[in-house]
Amino acid sequence: MKRYFGTDGIRGRVGESPITPDFVLKLGWAAGRVLAEGRNGGVLIGKDTRISGYMFESVLEAGFTSAGVDVGLLGPMPTPAIAYLTRTLRARAGIVISASHNPYPDNGIKFFDSDGKKLPDEVELAIEVALEAPLKTVESHQLGKAYRVQDAAGRYIEFCKGTVPWGLSLKGLSIVLDCAHGATYHVAPQIFEELGASVTAIGVDPDGLNINEDSGAVAPERLRQAVLDNGADLGIAFDGDGDRVIMVDSDGTVVDGDEILFVIAEHRRLAGVLNGVVVGTVMSNLGLEEALQSRGVKLLRAKVGDRYVLEMMLNEKCSIGGETSGHIICLDRVTTGDGIVSALQVLCAAVESGTPLNQLRKGMSKYPQVLINVRAAEPEALAENRKLLRAVKEVERELKNFGRVLLRPSGTEPVIRVMVEGREASKVEGLAQQLAQRVSDLAAG
Repeated sequence: MKRYFGTDGIRGRVGESPITPDFVLKLGWAAGRVLAEGRNGGVLIGKDTRISGYMFESVLEAGFTSAGVDVGLLGPMPTPAIAYLTRTLRARAGIVISASHNPYPDNGIKFFDSDGKKLPDEVELAIEVALEAPLKTVESHQLGKAYRVQDAAGRYIEFCKGTVPWGLSLKGLSIVLDCAHGATYHVAPQIFEELGASVTAIGVDPDGLNINEDSGAVAPERLRQAVLDNGADLGIAFDGDGDRVIMVDSDGTVVDGDEILFVIAEHRRLAGVLNGVVVGTVMSNLGLEEALQSRGVKLLRAKVGDRYVLEMMLNEKCSIGGETSGHIICLDRVTTGDGIVSALQVLCAAVESGTPLNQLRKGMSKYPQVLINVRAAEPEALAENRKLLRAVKEVERELKNFGRVLLRPSGTEPVIRVMVEGREASKVEGLAQQLAQRVSDLAAG
């Protein structure tokens, strides 16, 4: 069992264990020891825009160099950009300082291997073992060096533009971008403008404290209003580190990850480049499954977490997968979830088909789905509570085989996620509230 690594690296509140400067210093040293074994090359470190990123960048640099590993500093960059640059610059590993969609008081550390993929479990375990050893600095002549990577943003911008067909133009499209005051603020507007779109950018003024604040993929209302106010063709929202995307069509309707996944998969199916399988998660809407099934495409469900989606995609030799939250992986383009690249694939579908987003998304009909987060001190144990499992069975009987119930302990927060899905919105809402109250009562003891 891993002590520190969760489904998406190590994450928590800044100043509280393990997200403290002394721990992250030791983490850099331990990771340096493990990743240095028998290999040449340095590591790359990037971050999002939260204020604590400066502090953790410094201590990670000290930790790696004390282990004899060179460090290339990327500055504020989207998480998928760090995965891409790790691969193309032949780095030993890429490290991301980010808490993704969480607010600024949180932060975290994520790792990519030399191929731009999440570290395997055995490597994370090896780092945790190394953390238990006393920190010992290498001899002075063996110390690593630190340097600033030149034109990291420009390299990534050109890569993103290269994920759509040569000659594809977004000219004539008016787009609102919401960068959540996060890591995409200085690259996303340029990418879409250089492809020809007319861009209105919001959420592009980070101050270290406003990342994800009432903006971006986790709070698309501001984007929705901006699309309507500007009469835009569509809106695109990223989260703080740029690996999620949520869209808004010209009618002001929010288009979630399931619908984005459907649009991309259907475009590839019609082009004859889909192998008949798409990977979602246990949270993916039944409407997505039914829409794909009616087109001869099978939806496989992985555990929640993009690492599990990617694992299943690799096993099934599948090129498209993603989560309702907007983590979309186009494995024929990238090695990890990339909000900008995913949005570009949707725009490619719209331009090549001559069909606007508000029509493309109507190829699937979503079942009403309600998700409620209930705080719990021990969510994993509570999810196995017999009384709670009986309550779940009762709700399932109420749905009469025309819906689903899912209780899931979060991998990043002390909460249980209660999801109820069915045909009747009012019934789904009532049953979700009923079940969430039961979870809350049992959590309170």
